[in-house]
Amino acid sequence: MTSLKSKTTQTMKPATAAKKLGIYLNAAPAEFQEGVVSREELNTLQADPPAWLQDLRRNGPHPRPVVAAKLGVSVSGLARGGVTEALTTEQIEALKTENPTWLERERTVQAEVRKEAVRIKEKNEQQAATPPAKTS
Repeated sequence: MTSLKSKTTQTMKPATAAKKLGIYLNAAPAEFQEGVVSREELNTLQADPPAWLQDLRRNGPHPRPVVAAKLGVSVSGLARGGVTEALTTEQIEALKTENPTWLERERTVQAEVRKEAVRIKEKNEQQAATPPAKTS
């Protein structure tokens, strides 16, 4: 005999939903920050973002992972550069224009990390493509 279970709606905390949406939680409307978000609501926000979400994505403030990506550095690189707060798009553009020494250095570090990742990936692909030697 099988039991029929009612399907429960999967929900998440606002912080998790904000992370998935790529927005800074503290800049979201109060009703978003204070409630829970269902998977269905998250999908709707992603597919058809309301004006407040579009504005946050366009102008910020942006969370540090988004700031790091827009500047071409790691989140750790942001911290080393002294950037610990969320930044607006305008502030990010100003940093790009100013191009401080720490930003140049962190971009160079990030480029080296990416090159090394590609090298390792190619090496692993070569090893996977090479058949193992037979031993008798």
